[in-house]
Amino acid sequence: MLSKVYAAALRGVEAVPVEVEVSVGPGEQKVVVVGLPDAAVRESVERVSAAMTSSGFHLPPGKTTINLAPADLRKEGPSFDLAIGIAWLMASEQSSIGDAADYTIIGELALTGKVRRVKGVLPVALSARAEGRRGLLVPPDNAAEAAVVEGLEVIPVKNLREAASFIAGTAPISPTYVDTKSLFEHQANGEYDLAEVKGQETVKRALEIAAAGGHNLILIGPPGTGKSMIAKRLGTILPPLTLDEALETTRIHSVAGLLEAKQALVTQRPFRAPHHTASDAGLLGGNINPSPGEISLAHHGVLFLDELPEFRRSVLETMRQPLEDGHVTISRAAGTMTFPAEFMLVAAMNPTPDGKMPAESRSSPREIQNYLGRISGPLLDRIDLHVEVPPVKFREMDSQSGGESSATIRERVLEARRAQYRRWRGKPSCNARMQSRHLQKHCALDDPTRDLLRAAMEELDLSARAYDRILKVSRTMADLAGTESIQAEHVSEAIQYRSLDRQIWT
Repeated sequence: MLSKVYAAALRGVEAVPVEVEVSVGPGEQKVVVVGLPDAAVRESVERVSAAMTSSGFHLPPGKTTINLAPADLRKEGPSFDLAIGIAWLMASEQSSIGDAADYTIIGELALTGKVRRVKGVLPVALSARAEGRRGLLVPPDNAAEAAVVEGLEVIPVKNLREAASFIAGTAPISPTYVDTKSLFEHQANGEYDLAEVKGQETVKRALEIAAAGGHNLILIGPPGTGKSMIAKRLGTILPPLTLDEALETTRIHSVAGLLEAKQALVTQRPFRAPHHTASDAGLLGGNINPSPGEISLAHHGVLFLDELPEFRRSVLETMRQPLEDGHVTISRAAGTMTFPAEFMLVAAMNPTPDGKMPAESRSSPREIQNYLGRISGPLLDRIDLHVEVPPVKFREMDSQSGGESSATIRERVLEARRAQYRRWRGKPSCNARMQSRHLQKHCALDDPTRDLLRAAMEELDLSARAYDRILKVSRTMADLAGTESIQAEHVSEAIQYRSLDRQIWT
């Protein structure tokens, strides 16, 4: 007898519908899996057969053929186990077909028949809804994740027998529902606060500008000045994720297998901090079948690169295109895949190889130049704010009064983001994502301010990309100040944040 159920295969951060067909007929006792399966899928035969016998079913005699269509799409992982088990039971007439065509089925089977959690359930749920399926059968630990997709019945099944009974219509199971609004009510992170940072008011100002406009930022200073401490508190002043942003972020983390059991959504902006030994594939994504890298895991969040010159230059150069485009395209033998990568880059570095300021360093000028030269000019052009982090003075460290809290600064950031939303209506998402046509319309300068910028461009030998960055940062400062037009003081301050460019850098 022939049976068919529906599952899905992951391709990048998307899910592709897969038909699981099982045929049981006469012949030699054996099981054949076709349809470009990987080792984990081929091994599913052993898991599913043990789960069937453990659940009180029997293995049918004769030849069993399991086909995963389309045949030219590579199938990976154990997520097809449950679908294969259900289709096998129907083909051997141990379970009725029932409502099998109405549901997408996904889950790994233990030898006892228990259904274990898998990764990539959110993309599968979105695919099932797009295909017009009524619902989705998932492991209980993945039910909340799938339930954030509206218009889809999410049925948690604990084991193979329960799943077969539900499909046959003999054992109803209540769908899982999730109140997405309530998920965002308990997302505040009280672990960090900018009020804990003593001194460094100039750096905090730059951090506020970066958060308000989504700008990239580099912090330069000796060890112990608080560069990492400040960077880790950037998330406390960023605006909260919208539901659409949370869904996009959760989809990436789901495919990467980073969601916790029974976690429904990623409700806080990601903060990724890879080690400086990270490879190209680790940062951009890769492997035989491309998977998201650190820059995609930081989508709608922050990518923090500490000790920036210690990263291999080839690794840093691969970020140039994603920083501009907001996505990364990876080509492998398995195909070409595009991952979202709209993140804020925050980097930290020492001013010299020995960590001291240039006037105090024992390193030679050539050694200092070689150290700084590990970061290319084109990469620096894509970093909007270059901020020097000086050592904290004793009276600031000894002071009992803290600075502004993250909550206070965040209110100003949110007001600036609201102004940008009214201006852009979501496209671009923030000032840092403006294109040339946006600059011409919304970053117009009066004659004295234009002369100021022209003089700075000529004196500092700034690039055309640096010119655009100055305008974008100036626009953000105007939004923070609540003014529609960009003033000379905004441009003047923005120019100060290009201290590592061209002539000064070399």
